[in-house]
Amino acid sequence: MSLPAYDWIAHHARNSPGAIAAHDLGEARKLTYLQLDARIARLASWLRSQGVARGDRAAILAQNCTDFFELQFACGRLGAVFVPLNWRLTVPELRFIVGDAAPKVLIHDPEFSETAIALTATVAGLTLLERRGPHSPYEVALGAAPPLPSEACARISHDDVSTIMYTSGTTGRPKGAMITHGMTFWNVVNLGGPAEISYASVFLCVLPLFHTGGLNCYSNPVFHAGGTVIVPRVFEPGEALALIHDPQVGLTHFFGVPAHYQFMCQHERFARADLSRIKVAGVGGAPMPVPLLEIWLARGVALNQGYGMTETSPAVLVLDRRDAARKIGSAGQRVLHTEVRIVDETGLDVPVGEMGELWVRGPNITPGYWNRPDANISSFTDGWLHTGDAARVDEEGFYYIVDRTKDMYISGGENVYPAEVESVLYQLPELAEAAIIGVADERWGEVGKAIVVLKPGCSLSAEQIIDHCRDNLARFKLPRSVQFVEALPRNATGKVHKPTLRQQYGKA
Repeated sequence: MSLPAYDWIAHHARNSPGAIAAHDLGEARKLTYLQLDARIARLASWLRSQGVARGDRAAILAQNCTDFFELQFACGRLGAVFVPLNWRLTVPELRFIVGDAAPKVLIHDPEFSETAIALTATVAGLTLLERRGPHSPYEVALGAAPPLPSEACARISHDDVSTIMYTSGTTGRPKGAMITHGMTFWNVVNLGGPAEISYASVFLCVLPLFHTGGLNCYSNPVFHAGGTVIVPRVFEPGEALALIHDPQVGLTHFFGVPAHYQFMCQHERFARADLSRIKVAGVGGAPMPVPLLEIWLARGVALNQGYGMTETSPAVLVLDRRDAARKIGSAGQRVLHTEVRIVDETGLDVPVGEMGELWVRGPNITPGYWNRPDANISSFTDGWLHTGDAARVDEEGFYYIVDRTKDMYISGGENVYPAEVESVLYQLPELAEAAIIGVADERWGEVGKAIVVLKPGCSLSAEQIIDHCRDNLARFKLPRSVQFVEALPRNATGKVHKPTLRQQYGKA
């Protein structure tokens, strides 16, 4: 499908120029669709002046702000590729990602200036642009750049890559999931109905905008409909409750991981907050405890559970509010333009009610991973994406995510792959063996536990091990405890047997 040189923001700038598109709380700035469209046009022009053209990458390393959207849509007008970077990662982690994506431009917050400078050694000719504040280099660049005329915009197709979003890799190396324009469009269609999104929607975006959750649940769907996206720099439960409560804000939509809802319901403002204007409150990223669902349901908010992945753009399953109470604990039914299967180890469909691995296929599925032909081969069968998640389906077509068939665990809504942490542990010369498992945690859902074997004659404390990880890994990946053992259990092929470790040491 070939698309002419226009986008959603430009469309609404023509049809409803005075409507509020975005409200950046950190910058204390509201932008109408006309104003946002003009800023995108100037940013696209500046990017082109820096040599960014079709297929080139442009990255951003920043806390949540509306500049994410400006870069996303500016890249679309050039046919370039948007690369949002996780600011929680360490410099060594970011070096691999930036080296892999090879962006021509990196926009960054002032607090990440040292990191940005360090990354220039990874990519030759990388141009840096600092943002934040009315007199920042970013604002100066936009002010000096002439708007990119519509006739100069690229013609794109649904098959063109719009974004590369990096996820933790099972081999210890991050993988860049390629997101196409078509994937984002079909996610808008798949989520727009169940989330009841319209031009009247006012959405509070608290998930990180370097994640598919922040961009697509529900920011991009709201922009597509012509609604308003409110962006705080960071999530603060009291502030979120105050915004939900305020009739002048008129908040209608919210999306978060279970931790967001847990922190809000534990805040002193929760009991007296007016939640009646919330039309849809979605939750995903990790299994939602039933008692927490019931707390919100008692306040009149039926949380819309769902399931998805970066690679699926992300919606796969959605439980809309009509069934939220009746099917509590379910991840919902498949979205409209997506196929799902539950298969056994041989790839054959399992009977209703039985557990198997969830496979997904449709126009919302990634075409593959950037520079990773090996992962593309192992992750797909006849167009079906292997999610690595165990699920079952009931007689009515409601799906339940039962467990993860991979060793990955979820900490505060962030995926953590043990292989990545283990590769850092093995940098310690005193360790003979190391393994990471996820254990239950009341605050974060799960946290990592390191099970290690020391070499004979060597000594190492738990604090030293965790400190080493802290220097090389993002905080959410850090093991929170260490268990010293004499040997790791292994199966007949010599592979560490994680089920035994979870059984023996899986207590928090």
